[in-house]
Amino acid sequence: NIYNVINFKSQNAIRTSYLSFLFLLITLYILFKMVTVPRNFRLLEELEKGEKGIGDGMVSYGLADQEDILMSSWNGTIIGPNGTTHEGRIYSLYIYCGDDYPNVPPNVKFISRVNLNCVDQDNGEIITSKFNILKNWNKNYTLETILTELRNQMTTHSNKKLVQPPEGSVF
Repeated sequence: NIYNVINFKSQNAIRTSYLSFLFLLITLYILFKMVTVPRNFRLLEELEKGEKGIGDGMVSYGLADQEDILMSSWNGTIIGPNGTTHEGRIYSLYIYCGDDYPNVPPNVKFISRVNLNCVDQDNGEIITSKFNILKNWNKNYTLETILTELRNQMTTHSNKKLVQPPEGSVF
């Protein structure tokens, strides 16, 4: 019967179209889940935020070299918190964002000499194993997150009363 043949072909075409559409939706879902913001777009967002100023102004950051098109080298600044031996001090830091940032944390180093339990006293580098933000890195963390948490470290019981090197000394 010709009617059954046409009906079968129509149902088969509808089923094929439905499966193709379902496959397309699944593929788009997978691609959407895999898409991440490219490194440079992420760093551009951070640069824009850093240039506008952050919160109460106690931490700041920006590119170390305005000509650095890869946006790898950054300077950071932390103003020491009140009620600590860091009060009123201005600390300078160097931050290097490698090719895999933000999936991998940046390298962070104090330029200004500081006495904190998460800072290597020989070279100023942050000791990853002693600084939870870097140790438990999450790609949603930012340069601001790092600087703010370092400032918070200055207020902890184990750091707030540590004797500090002479102001103005560097690593």
